[in-house]
Amino acid sequence: MLIREINPEDAEGLVKLIYRVESESHFMLFESGERKISPEEQEKRIEAMRKTENSTIFIAEENNELVGYLIAIGGYAQKNKHSVYLVIGVLAQYRGVGIGTKLFQQLENWAKEHNIHRLELTVMTRNVAGIGLYKKMGFKIEGTKRHSLYFEGEFADEYYMSKLL
Repeated sequence: MLIREINPEDAEGLVKLIYRVESESHFMLFESGERKISPEEQEKRIEAMRKTENSTIFIAEENNELVGYLIAIGGYAQKNKHSVYLVIGVLAQYRGVGIGTKLFQQLENWAKEHNIHRLELTVMTRNVAGIGLYKKMGFKIEGTKRHSLYFEGEFADEYYMSKLL
């Protein structure tokens, strides 16, 4: 298993990976088929992120196939440049084998090198596996976003979680 920072050449693979993850998980923000992004648009986003000091994407690769990602989106204002918002996704067949842990470990090393002080994310309160991973990695629940999502015919809550480095 290789965990590395993304390159613009990975754009098409990342788009396919994100689409697959969204089709396999009910806990991603976008439902299957809802997201519309081309490999060219994704490549531009990757290139733009590489020009910043506080945003990046890490990918997990197995046998030359992308199987997981962790996106870190840094704050844009002077007051929140020290903070990154995270989005993680791993293919169903690769969940539970340590890929999420390895992605977070790589991200933390990067974050410390880039003077990032705060990692934050949101997670549906019923995503037990995700919450377990985040707690294992040192994230704490800061609060509940009540009825922040509409999921399977009802409103769903999310936890706001963070980790200070």
